[in-house]
Amino acid sequence: MRTVIDQMHRTIQVPEHPQRIISLVPSQTELLFDLGLDERVVGITKFCIHPEEWSDRYRTHTKPRVGGTKNVDLEKVRALRPDLIIGNKEENTQAEIEALAQEFPVWMSDVEDLEDALTMIERIGDLVHEVPEATKLNSGIRSAFAALEPLSSPLSAAYFIWRSPWMVAADATFIGDMLERCGFTMPTTGTRYPQLSDAELAALDPDVVLLSSEPFPFKEDHIPAVNMVLPGTPVRLVDGEMFSWYGSRLLRAPAYFQELIDRLEH
Repeated sequence: MRTVIDQMHRTIQVPEHPQRIISLVPSQTELLFDLGLDERVVGITKFCIHPEEWSDRYRTHTKPRVGGTKNVDLEKVRALRPDLIIGNKEENTQAEIEALAQEFPVWMSDVEDLEDALTMIERIGDLVHEVPEATKLNSGIRSAFAALEPLSSPLSAAYFIWRSPWMVAADATFIGDMLERCGFTMPTTGTRYPQLSDAELAALDPDVVLLSSEPFPFKEDHIPAVNMVLPGTPVRLVDGEMFSWYGSRLLRAPAYFQELIDRLEH
């Protein structure tokens, strides 16, 4: 066993070479796959839809599910006999993590911006002894973001994550950091994901509305409801994974952001 400190500043004892890993976070599940841990990951959540090799029930390599990110099935976890569980402060609930930590080593990430994400990737790489892959991944992510050309003139954005009630992402979030890197500004309310009434949304008067594909799956038929509150404001559907997944998907995010920026400016 060795002693490590996670991103929540918790000191934990983990095996020197973890062989039975459970991931409780979709973006970190994808990261573990991209670090080459196919056989060493023994459990994931029902929301872990990437990679396809682990999520498609018609494939032979589907990983066992241990519930959702916020309703982990402790009995299913016990049956898988993990020697390492990887979670996240925002994605998972404190009570469930504390319960799991009484029986298993639980390493927690805490990611609010790109630098936190890069640190998470680096530390998980060290945790599972895949440092070269993690270093290569981080180098690619840094290069991709360095090439991103933000909006020539900033635009205020309302990035919707939920409907009934309307909820948007504010500036002190990982999504907010991604938006800022694109040249968008966001509401500062003192709340990370403020709920807004129609009147509050109208008063916000953003330059553009971005309807995310997750956690609420916004689609074309939701646009008229937004238009009723913000007539004349451009509305775009966006891939929520690109804005909120802080693992290896960050390699692809800047190219997606650039396409969005170019469409808004032309």
